[in-house]
Amino acid sequence: MSPAGSNAVASMADTGVPGDDPGVTSIRRIGVVVHPRRQLDNALEALGAWAAERQADVVQLAVPGQDREVAPFAEPEDCDFVVAFGGDGTVLAALHAAAPAHRPVMGVACGSLGALAGVRADRVATDLDRMAAGGWTPRRLPALTIPGRGEPGPCALNDFVFVRAGAGQISVSVTVDDELYIRFGGDGLIVSTALGSSAYTLAAGGPLVAGGGAIIITPIAPHGGSCPPLVVGPDSRLEILIEPGHGGARLEADGQASTQLERLEPRRLTIDLIQDYATLAVLGDQEPLLAGLRRRGIVTDSPRLLARDARLAAAAGPD
Repeated sequence: MSPAGSNAVASMADTGVPGDDPGVTSIRRIGVVVHPRRQLDNALEALGAWAAERQADVVQLAVPGQDREVAPFAEPEDCDFVVAFGGDGTVLAALHAAAPAHRPVMGVACGSLGALAGVRADRVATDLDRMAAGGWTPRRLPALTIPGRGEPGPCALNDFVFVRAGAGQISVSVTVDDELYIRFGGDGLIVSTALGSSAYTLAAGGPLVAGGGAIIITPIAPHGGSCPPLVVGPDSRLEILIEPGHGGARLEADGQASTQLERLEPRRLTIDLIQDYATLAVLGDQEPLLAGLRRRGIVTDSPRLLARDARLAAAAGPD
């Protein structure tokens, strides 16, 4: 079967606007990325039935650390779009896999709805209809990258984390646009996108950033000094000097181990932001970021205000 790079869904991924042709009959191949352990049978059966009605193939994309096989493997460029079954981590893996081929990813929540997995598992067929008919909006996601020497470096949609790998602190120096910001000793450093600001960055005391192409720099357990989190613009030039110390350090990209930094060997790295790295397919009824954070209890109101609401409701009595 030839690659379906010229059909309606693929052209939407390239141009960012819905095509004129509904394109339902042009779907030839759908790529899937799956959570390694969650129960996916019902959602996968719904996808299989939907694809069979349209004589489309279902194939699986290979992602690092994934050994669960649910379909024959194929390359992302041979797919019209990609469906991720799991949680936000699975969607991140699918976005990384689909990004080089510029294919959109639809995230199906097999569990609770997340920031990226916004399609309910019991609505797979309905939302696939909408996807095929062009009833979706492309959400362009930026990514951080560490340029390599003559070769592509690692990329992160959420964050890069430099963290100590053993006993003892690591030393970190942060320079923005050739101006020194901070030097500190501690457990490490998080460099995140706006998307990743609600993940490890928030847990480490960093700020939430809603939208935009910002880069957020958050120290992890700094020992003394004053080094608050810093938000810089997308065009800023960011340099990080890591001194691993006796215990060593490691670099994680979106929670996955990327590079082990040798002990005692300082490393100077540049971090850039790629504006249009991957495409998430957003259906019209998916909730905004802040609404999702409130629903999941990641952001909650002050207990004082909640108590006041309760008093007012009690005073008002039943409807």
